[in-house]
Amino acid sequence: MGLIERSKEVVDRVNKNIEILKIDRKIERIEEISSLLSDAYSKNDIQTASNLLIEQTNLKREVDKWINLRKEAEDILNISKEADNMNDESLLKEIEKSILLIERKLDEYEVEKFFDKDIDNSNCFLNIHPGAGGVESCDWASMLYRMYVRFLTRKGFSFEVVDFLPDDVAGIKDVTIYVKGEYAFGYLKSETGIHRLVRISPFDASKRRHTSFASVHVIPELKDDTKIVIDPSELKIETFRASGKGGQHVNKTESAVRITHIPTGIVVSIQSERSQLQNKEIALKILKSKLYELREKEIKERQEEVSGEKKNISWGNQIRSYILHPYNSVKDHRTGVETSNTSAVLDGEIDEFISSYIKWSYLNKVK
Repeated sequence: MGLIERSKEVVDRVNKNIEILKIDRKIERIEEISSLLSDAYSKNDIQTASNLLIEQTNLKREVDKWINLRKEAEDILNISKEADNMNDESLLKEIEKSILLIERKLDEYEVEKFFDKDIDNSNCFLNIHPGAGGVESCDWASMLYRMYVRFLTRKGFSFEVVDFLPDDVAGIKDVTIYVKGEYAFGYLKSETGIHRLVRISPFDASKRRHTSFASVHVIPELKDDTKIVIDPSELKIETFRASGKGGQHVNKTESAVRITHIPTGIVVSIQSERSQLQNKEIALKILKSKLYELREKEIKERQEEVSGEKKNISWGNQIRSYILHPYNSVKDHRTGVETSNTSAVLDGEIDEFISSYIKWSYLNKVK
């Protein structure tokens, strides 16, 4: 396919998405909100004004994204037409690069159509915990940690390690990352589950093949208006000295906090901040999200019981396998997506797995 044909195809795809997403109607809504804001301010209705501002900001972000992409696509189409009669190899290569960049953006934006606007557009907490297997699994947890840090950096998400517990020998015993950004939970929810690694162990003098497991758990940060009430009398709050990074002050004072929700047995430990108050605040935020997740799970299970649905029985909830020996392969067991480029995946190039899961999950939900 020539550059002009490819450019036309990209323009058509962009325009089709703009029509499906009703971008014109959203532009009208942005203007409508401006007048509603004036009315809310005149009545000193701060809550309504705040909600309208959030809605307007989100709409503007979506509208600007698609309008800018359409302009980029149309510009490239015009340049392609002008360059068609020119024998300039360097210009043609630049046009091809530009088309590829627009196609990648388009692929990414199209995935966002499958998101639930409320919960998927939340910040989130990503936790990695090694399975049984000692140092092997702890090292595997550190490899996953590195993979996600590289993915988040490349995607432009801001993130902060709110809890980090290193293993005594190598790797990580537990780590929790707070991720902020547009559709942070929407993108990362696909990673929840058991991740399996098969490789020649670097810790085995006999160079035998080992299988390691680590669990990844992603939960959304709840908005302030989410109705999850925590009774203080149902909490057991303990403080202890932080064992991870943080400097002398952290290690000399009992700044770390462990909160146990007695009715459910959920435990949250945070030790990354210097202040005990800050650690307690983060721990309560994570606990609230976990209780929300538990409530949603119970509702779903009751619905399945009423409708007679049965869950598929799968081995250990394993979602993805990373094989480094005797061959190279990373395979997602839910969507069937597979690649032999294991080094790229472990360097954070997991976009294909994530986008495939998002589409697969949406289609299964629709069914």
